[in-house]
Amino acid sequence: MPDEPRWLNDCERDAWLALAKLVFNLPGALDAQLLRDSRLTLFDYFVLSMLSMTPDRTLRLSELANHIGSSLSRLSNVVKRLEQRDLLRREPDPENSRYTRAVLTDAGWDTVVAAAPGHVAAVRRYVLDGLTEDQVNVLRDIACHVTERLDRTAEQDVRRG
Repeated sequence: MPDEPRWLNDCERDAWLALAKLVFNLPGALDAQLLRDSRLTLFDYFVLSMLSMTPDRTLRLSELANHIGSSLSRLSNVVKRLEQRDLLRREPDPENSRYTRAVLTDAGWDTVVAAAPGHVAAVRRYVLDGLTEDQVNVLRDIACHVTERLDRTAEQDVRRG
């Protein structure tokens, strides 16, 4: 006979429902702002932003996928679209030709630099404004904790095959 599920208590249920609503609604709000102001999705912005913060504005696609929490196949589709807009380019990795790198172009740099102020304003408006420094630290700690658990579980699932 299977074990009885560990049901959520009232406090846990309220926390979960609040988090679920956040997870469902926040990406759409950030997407809408970026699409309206910069013709970028939130995912596009994360790709360009991550490249803009790396030396030589360059990363292997596998590393880029890992940094932004994406599958390589999803990232490849987005990279193809961004490449068609001349915001980045793909090239073989000179250290290992089995890998492909994404390189932020000057147009991509200009695009992410122009999009950043509006995106940061939206992040402040939707998430950070009104929080104390302690609350921001707790938010960061919780987000990191949950992300680490997701990553660890995904790694275990891959090992189990």
